[in-house]
Amino acid sequence: MKNLTLIAAVLLAILISGCSSVTVISDMDKSVDFSQYKTYSFLGWQKDSDQLMNEFDKKRLHDAFGAELSQRGLEYVESGGDMAISLFLVISKETSVTAYTDYYGMGGYGRYNRYGYGWGGTSRTTYSENDYLKGTLVMDVFDEKTGDQVWQGIATGTVTEQPEKREKSIPKSVGALMAKFPIQPVD
Repeated sequence: MKNLTLIAAVLLAILISGCSSVTVISDMDKSVDFSQYKTYSFLGWQKDSDQLMNEFDKKRLHDAFGAELSQRGLEYVESGGDMAISLFLVISKETSVTAYTDYYGMGGYGRYNRYGYGWGGTSRTTYSENDYLKGTLVMDVFDEKTGDQVWQGIATGTVTEQPEKREKSIPKSVGALMAKFPIQPVD
């Protein structure tokens, strides 16, 4: 269980950590007038979310989304908002591969040596594989009256284990995701 809590904490850091970046994509129903929405409510987390993340990170995410939605003039209501928002997380183990070749040459092309034309010298290739966790945060927005999905945003990035980095990266990542939201912040 302790490992699951660690994985959950790590998972929520999908969002901008250090030198990693977040990739955001979104899709929407272009026929919907988003100016009609004045309130929102959260539908909750996926069924196994308690095993994927701790309460601190849940609160960080709710606070970050709440701040972003509030900047857009939307008011939170516990249930029955104009928009119903669901959040869920996916985590996968990935492997990155890198290779680098050093060449220490002697001579150059066209130089005649005892073996004929060509390069002489030695080379060394360094090859490495690095395992890391890739996390994906999905935000689905539904019209409460019709039940139709009207928007989806997906943020994908590398997961970090350090709570202090997650505390800073979660609002930044949610901000990157919400930059694609059809309702822009109110001045």
